[in-house]
Amino acid sequence: MTEHYDTLETRDPAARERALLAALPGHIAHAKKNAPGFARILAEVDPQKVDTRAALARLPVTRKSDLGELQKQLPPLGGLNATPLNKLAKIFVSPGPVYEPEGAAANWWRTARALFAAGFRSGDLVINTFAYHFTPAGSMMESGARALGCTVVPSGIGQTEMQVSTIADLRISAFIGTPSFLKLIVEKADELKADIGCLKNAMVGGEYLPPALRKSLGERGIRVMQSYGTADLGSLAYESALPEGTVCEGMILDEDLLLEIVRPGTGDPVAPGEVGEVVITSFNPDYPLIRFGTGDLSAVLAGASPCGRTNVRIKGWMGRADQTTKVRGMFVTPKQLGEILRRHPEIVKARLVIAGATGNDTMTLRCEGGSGDAGLKAALIASIRDVTKLRGEIEFVPAGSLPNDGKVIDDVRKYD
Repeated sequence: MTEHYDTLETRDPAARERALLAALPGHIAHAKKNAPGFARILAEVDPQKVDTRAALARLPVTRKSDLGELQKQLPPLGGLNATPLNKLAKIFVSPGPVYEPEGAAANWWRTARALFAAGFRSGDLVINTFAYHFTPAGSMMESGARALGCTVVPSGIGQTEMQVSTIADLRISAFIGTPSFLKLIVEKADELKADIGCLKNAMVGGEYLPPALRKSLGERGIRVMQSYGTADLGSLAYESALPEGTVCEGMILDEDLLLEIVRPGTGDPVAPGEVGEVVITSFNPDYPLIRFGTGDLSAVLAGASPCGRTNVRIKGWMGRADQTTKVRGMFVTPKQLGEILRRHPEIVKARLVIAGATGNDTMTLRCEGGSGDAGLKAALIASIRDVTKLRGEIEFVPAGSLPNDGKVIDDVRKYD
């Protein structure tokens, strides 16, 4: 059994970076030529000049939260697809509605790599319990399993008793779905006294995996691994393990992706290790998402994984970047905070704390940098009022004292 999916996973990190940046100008040119939405978004961009991370960071971020409006303006995919609708394989419908494409290529969502790292191999019989109706999760994972040579049972969600009998009757060896549904299946098997000892590997996602659940399933002989992806980009990152089964820290970024972690509400990359919004540039020719803001929070882990894969590691999903809240009847957003900080580059990091009782809310901008300068304080107060139309106070705090959790707006109000 080979340890890695392919040699891309173990190449020199500098070589990977060079290859991605070398491909970037051509990919942006392709998007501008073939995707009318990106032709508009990148109208002033010369693709040949976008060959460094610094140049990439100057491009606008297109956020997942923008898709609904973009798709209304230019139906059905906001003009972000470079392959015409009649040449795509599927169109999915997520709540909103938001429409997501799937191309015709094998392993289009790139999930095979994550499944391989979880122990899935050619010849495995896999039960896929992710939904197959409207949303892409079922199709996304099936495409990767089939690319590996697995045989897939497309069971979808629900009908726990039937799931148990199917696993037992067919001697299914691998599971795909949410961790909570795997727990329900195992509990139902115990209740029915059904033998599902054939189940050895599980790839879970879509929700939090409690460490105690992973441990208890492991004690039953089921190795549980996680992956992280989105309906727009497919697989983004996945867990890996050492040969004896120990799960390595963090998640490995999938190949053929450029990752940036940016301050929520902005397109500005954060310092290494700082929590921020996951922004991805995907080299998918059908749906060439460039600087796509997922709305998810994560952070880069320093160093390489002990599993031998050399790509960047992230801490996995750490919450949502959209911390929009309402203060005295007005919405306050991370984007507004980003605008305030752009006006005052002396501030290294900031966090807007919303406190007080309903109807008597207070806003305090806690700032690292600026050394307590009275003039800067007055200017910041003026910027808060100008941008948010609300009154706010300023508190200068020592460098490094603000939490590294990706929050730029912290609503600590109590509601009785």
